[in-house]
Parts: sequence; structure tokens; C-alpha cells
Amino acid sequence: MSMTTFRTGPAPIATAPVPAPPDGTAGPAGRAPRFATWTTTVPKELVHRASVAEVLLTDWARTAADRFEVSAQWPRGHSFFTAVQGRHDPLIAAESFRQAAILLAHTEFGVPLEHPFLMHSLTLDVRPEHLATGSAPASVGIEMTCHDVTWRRGAATAIRFEAVFRRGGQTVASASGSCTCTTPAVYARLRGSQTALAGVPAPLTAPLAPQHVGRTSPADVVLSPAGRNGRWLLRTDTSHPVLFDHQVDHVPGMVLLEAARQATVATLGQDTFVTHLASTFERYAELDTPCTIEAHPLPDHAGQRRVRILAHQNNTPVFTATTKTGPHPA
Repeated sequence: MSMTTFRTGPAPIATAPVPAPPDGTAGPAGRAPRFATWTTTVPKELVHRASVAEVLLTDWARTAADRFEVSAQWPRGHSFFTAVQGRHDPLIAAESFRQAAILLAHTEFGVPLEHPFLMHSLTLDVRPEHLATGSAPASVGIEMTCHDVTWRRGAATAIRFEAVFRRGGQTVASASGSCTCTTPAVYARLRGSQTALAGVPAPLTAPLAPQHVGRTSPADVVLSPAGRNGRWLLRTDTSHPVLFDHQVDHVPGMVLLEAARQATVATLGQDTFVTHLASTFERYAELDTPCTIEAHPLPDHAGQRRVRILAHQNNTPVFTATTKTGPHPA
């Protein structure tokens, strides 16, 4: 079972979910956006963020039985998703996809706010030539399509999402991923005593030099030296205001995705730009157990350099990813 979980805060808000029935025909197609005349974000609880500043989504609407249009705004500058030579950070698309999947599960597929999410896989492709930050925040439309929905008692328990990101009529990225939703009781049985680690600071190790992994601040580095080329320790700073936006009892999936990106840059050099990331979450990455990150260069394919990333705890895989990179666009 894949293992990165996204959970809500302790104070659910009232929503009016519009779950489709098992035949997949429900929901008023073409429904107008909820906040079309406002400048606002969606409620932070609907995307499992504690800070309003970390909410990237602004609106959503159903356009067909299995298709939705989600609006996002990407800031010109962000405290963590920093611009790369004038381009938006590719992982801001991954975070937008994560938020959109959770938003739709709650509002359109009847998943209660207190139910944890388990992400099994996430694949991301970006087009760096269309990621320029520009002179204003980027308004991004995300077309979300839902497949393979499993239902139980009027709520979805599993969904596969596909997304296309467009900006100014141009496709800037695409993503896909699958997740399952479980009840708090089932989650408590799965996690056992590990739930007590929520809010407990994890041992903090020294960061790599930020310039070696494509970062500018040591606080944003998620890799620590492990005494061998191509191998590092995962650095989990549970006080980080973005990666650990709220208390969790395991390493969040975005930390592992960032580790894959940083390991790729450390392997191939500072002039690389990750354009593709295909990841699988094998099991929970625990906060109280050392996690090793290994990078293995693969043969180039179609002019792109490739790296295989493996994360292990106690010699057991917890996360795998394959990245493709190209030089920073001019």
C-alpha cells in the first residue's frame, strides 16, 4: 500500500458535497464556479492546509459527469516554491494537483473532511518554456478528470485523477495520480502507536549545501550527507512552515517529491531542470526512523537525462521515483 497521507485539521467546516452515484452520471454538468466574481481562495480545510497563505486554488466547477475545472493562482514569489531562473517551480504544479484532488474528493465525491487520504502514485510533466513567472501572478486552469471511482455508502473510497494545466491557452503541465480515502478508525488501526508522533520534532540532521541541490536556503534542503556519492539521509525538519504545514505522524509526500528533485540536481548538476517525475509511494515514511535516499543515473532517453530515486527505511522501500531533466531554458 502506498503511503503518504493528507489529513484535515481538527475543526471541519460545513460543505455541501455533490457525490455522483455509482453509475457515474450525477452532478449538474456545467455548473458555474462558486467564486467567479470574487478574488479569494477556496477554504483551506478543503485542501488540508493550516495556513491560508499555502492555498493555491481559487475556484472549481463541474463541467461533465467526471470532469471538473479548477482554478489556481501561482504567485511570482513563494517562500518555498521559489522561481528557477525566472520559471515557476515545477513542484508548485504537483502541490496544486494534490490540493485539487483533495478538494474534489470532499466537495464532489462525498468524502468527509476528517477522512485521511493515502496517495499511491503521482506523475508530473511540465513544459518549462511556458513556466515564465511574468509580471503578475499566474492564473492557471486545471482540467481534472476522474477515473476508477470506488464507492462505499455514498462516498468515494478510491479515485484516480488526471490533470491538464493551462495558462493563457497554453498547456504548461500535466499530472496523474491515484489515492484512497479511509476512515479515522481504519487509519488509527493502520498506524497504531505511530500516531503519537504527530507534533513531535524529528531528529534534525545537517543539510547539504543548498546550491548543490538547487535551493538558496539551507532551511529548504531535505537531504543530509551520508558519506557516499549518490546516497543521502532524508532531512525532515518538522518545523518547516510549508513542508510541515500541520502536524502529521509521518513524512509528507511533498517532502519525498522534493527529495527526488534535490537528489536529481545533486546527481546531474546545478544546471538541470526537472521536467518529469513519476513516483510511487510504497509505504509510510516514518519520522522516527532514518531514511536513505539513493540516486542512480539511467541511460539518456530522447535527449533527456534520467535518474532513478530510491528511498529506504530499515532496508525496505518506502518511495521510488524516476525523473527526467533538461537544462534550464534560456
